[in-house]
Amino acid sequence: MSGPADHEWARHWQYEELPGLDLLRARYVRHTFPRHSHEGFVFGAVTGGVEDVSMPEGNISARPGTVVMINPEVPHSARAGVDEGWAYSTLYPSVDLVTEIAGEVSSVRGTPAFGETIVEDAQTAELIRGVHQAAEAGNALAADSLLRVAVARLVARHGSRLPSRTPSASGARTAAEAKALLEERMTDPPSLERLALELGTSPFALLRAFKAAYGMPPHTWLTNARVRRARRLLDAGAAPVDAAVAVGFTDQPHLNRHFTRIVGVPPGAYRKERARTYKTSGESPT
Repeated sequence: MSGPADHEWARHWQYEELPGLDLLRARYVRHTFPRHSHEGFVFGAVTGGVEDVSMPEGNISARPGTVVMINPEVPHSARAGVDEGWAYSTLYPSVDLVTEIAGEVSSVRGTPAFGETIVEDAQTAELIRGVHQAAEAGNALAADSLLRVAVARLVARHGSRLPSRTPSASGARTAAEAKALLEERMTDPPSLERLALELGTSPFALLRAFKAAYGMPPHTWLTNARVRRARRLLDAGAAPVDAAVAVGFTDQPHLNRHFTRIVGVPPGAYRKERARTYKTSGESPT
C-alpha cells in the first residue's frame, strides 16, 4: 500500500487466480483522478465517504450501498465529495472476462454495456468487497465465485449489448487518424498545429473532432495513452525509469506524477505488486 497523505492509502494489484482482473482498494482524501478512460470495465463500491465522479452525461455522487459501472473507453474523472474523502473497493475486469460471464448467464451476445452509471445495490456492492477480501486472504474459490456472481448480477439487471462504434460526425475519420498518428509518435508527438496541417484541417476543428470522438482533447488523451503503455511495460518487468523514457515522459518524476494521478498508486508500488504476484504464482514477468 502507498504511503499516507491525510490518511490516504491504496493497493492496486492482480490476484494470479483471477486472470483478466485488476483490483484497487483505497482511501483517498486529496487525490483526484483527472479525465481518463480504461480499456476494460470499472465496477466500484464505495465503503465510506463520498466519491464524486464526472461522466460525459453529468456528475454522480457514489455513497456506500451504490455500485458505479463504467463502460470501456468512457472518459471520466473523480474526486472526494466530502472533506473526509472516500474509501472504496473497485474491480477492473477485462472486456473478455465480462463478455464470457455475460454469455454464460444472460441473453446478451457480444460485449455487454451498462446504460446506468450508478445504481443502488447494496448486495452487489457487498459482493465486490467480498472479492477483495477473498483475494487478499488467498481464497481462490471464493474470490472467483463472488466475482462471477457480482458481474452476472450487474449484467442481468443493468446490461445490454455494447453498440458498435460507427463514425457519424464528419470529423470522426480525422480524429481516428490523429489518434493513430499520436500512437505512432508517442515519444515525439507533433504540435496541434503540425498535426492539423498533416491531416488537412485546422487546429480548432481537430480539437473539436477529437474531443467529440474520444471525450478528451489530444494532449489529455496522449497522457492517458502513455500511462497505459507504461503499465504494460511495468507488467512485463520494466523499471519505472525505463518505462518513462519508452513512452515519452521526460523523466521518472514526470511518469510518477501522471501515473499516480491516473492509476491511483505510484509506478514503483504498482510494479512491486506485480512482482509479488509473479513470485507467488511462480511465473516470470518477462
